[in-house]
Parts: sequence; C-alpha cells; structure tokens
Amino acid sequence: MKTIPELLEQNRTWATRHKASDGDFFARLSKIQRPDYLWIGCSDSRVPANEIVGLNPGELFVHRNVANIVVPDDPNCMGAVQYAIESLGVRHVIVCGHYGCGGVRAALDDNFAGALHVERWLAPLRQLVSLRATELSACATDDERWARLCEINVIEQVRRLLSSDVLVRARSISVYGLIYGLSDGLLRELVAPNQAAREGFAVSV
Repeated sequence: MKTIPELLEQNRTWATRHKASDGDFFARLSKIQRPDYLWIGCSDSRVPANEIVGLNPGELFVHRNVANIVVPDDPNCMGAVQYAIESLGVRHVIVCGHYGCGGVRAALDDNFAGALHVERWLAPLRQLVSLRATELSACATDDERWARLCEINVIEQVRRLLSSDVLVRARSISVYGLIYGLSDGLLRELVAPNQAAREGFAVSV
C-alpha cells in the first residue's frame, strides 16, 4: 500500500503531465461544469467510472454507492440525480452495475457479519432476492446465480430511477442500464433508452 505522501507525489505528477499536454486544462475545468452524462454506479474500487468509458474530468457527473442502488427517498442519491438533471442539464443517465459485486453477494447470501449499516442499505436487494427466488434458483451454479442477480439489480435500479419524482417530472432524459465485466473490462447494455418505459420494459438478457 502506498503512503499518503506517495499519493500526493503521484498527484503532482498527474497535474504536471496534464499541464504539459494542455496548458489550459485546469483553467477550463475550473470555470464551468457541463457533463453530458450522469453515472450511478457501485463504489467498488475496481470500477473507475471515467476511465472505463474514456471520458475526461468534467464530462461525467458521478454518484456511487454500495451495489449501485437507487432509493427514491435517499437524499444523497436523489440529490445527485436532481442536481445533474435540473442544474447541470444532463440528459443521459447511466445506471451501471458490475459482475462480482460484493454488495450483491452479501444480499444473495444474507450474510452481513454484524455490519448493520450495510445490512440496512442492502435491504432492497434482499427483497429482490426473495421476489426473484424462482429465477435465481434455476441458475445452474452459484456463480451464475450471483451474475444473474447483478444483472437483475441493474434492471431494478433503472425501474426505481424512472419512478422517482425527478425523472417523472423530467423531459427528454435517456436512461441506460449497463453492467461491467471485471474479467474483461467490457460494458454490456442491459437496458436501452427506448426500452425504459415507466411501466415495464423488455431487456436484453
């Protein structure tokens, strides 16, 4: 593990490199924020939002939490959604989960080892496990069940987002449901904007 002084040194190297390649980079960045996309993703350190879609700072507004859950009465998540759409003018929203998600695994196993806050946060996922029990039990292996729940979770969070007061009021917002593969670095589209009707939609899995 690197020390904080080492991280600060890496930061100086990063800033110097950007200034050398584009002298006005930070001047432009500090003046205005006009991202094209809102990303709602998992806090997992292996899923760096900007990097995996090749976007620079300022091009992606990001909200992350454990297991990329959308809770319509969570002021943290919905505050980010409302600010992105109503203040920044974002018109494209990505809900992105990932295979191998630890939060999804904890909900699937119903094993929180006394982590009360995590257990409370993942309550919607635990309900999803119960609701989709028949489908999940039909999976051939435990890993397939885990992967399928990661996909189901993305689809459900898109549904939740579309039913929120911010999205119900909004106009011309495209919502995408994506899932990221840790093993290959690739994104798959689970929900496309034309599928994301508020009363249910077909999905590509």
